[in-house]
Amino acid sequence: MGPSRPKSTVLTQIEEAIVVEFRRRTLLPLDDVLGCLRGTIPALSRSALHRCLQRHGISRLPKNEETEAKRGRFAQTTIGYVHIDVCELRWAEGKAHMFLAIDRVSKFAYVELHPAATMLAGAEFLRSVIAAFPYRLHTILTDNGIPFTDQPRNRTGPTAQYRLHAFDRVCREHGITHKLTKPYHPWTNGQAERMNRTVKDATVRAFHYETLDSLKAHLAAFITAYNFAKHLKSLRWRTPFQAICDAWTKDPDPFIINPHQLIPGLHT
Repeated sequence: MGPSRPKSTVLTQIEEAIVVEFRRRTLLPLDDVLGCLRGTIPALSRSALHRCLQRHGISRLPKNEETEAKRGRFAQTTIGYVHIDVCELRWAEGKAHMFLAIDRVSKFAYVELHPAATMLAGAEFLRSVIAAFPYRLHTILTDNGIPFTDQPRNRTGPTAQYRLHAFDRVCREHGITHKLTKPYHPWTNGQAERMNRTVKDATVRAFHYETLDSLKAHLAAFITAYNFAKHLKSLRWRTPFQAICDAWTKDPDPFIINPHQLIPGLHT
């Protein structure tokens, strides 16, 4: 004598059989199954559906290898692979364009505010990024915006081969490979997109700024706290600064300066 098999207190045997067969044939997610069968089985709830699928061992869908490959993590790379993006931040009397750079490996971030997102502003920001990071950059990933590259309609023609965008000119001067995301696929630059949202949530979406100087001051304080005090799960609960120091300890060749010089405060 053993425990009897648990049965549903909400679904009949016929209704449970319908749920199981529908799931096996369609392989739809739980919420989609609920939406399709709610009209046929009025008593069906999300919790009852989940318990039913668990009883029959089909609560987890089989993994789609092709989908997993498309939605996987970024490819492994070395320190110096930087994502760059631009977004708008508003204050009481107007708006400013925030250029943001974040390293794929160390998560170290750098931002600047510019009055407009122009070609010259993008090139100027890249020079500041190269000076701000303590190691050499080997690859930069951006979208197809005007500050970073020529528009597709201007990339062909008799004079296109003789014209070089200001951003690409800075990349060539420092031996940096410039990569572009696919048009209309912003998630390919997800590192920068996610950091943009983090900065907005901590600044303009939470506070009101009367002046541009107050916005700049708070933005600089947040980025400093993020780089030196924010423990990130993706870095195994280290800060971006700690990740840089660990990389410097393992291999100092890519570094231009000792990263310990980045610590904010007086140096004696």
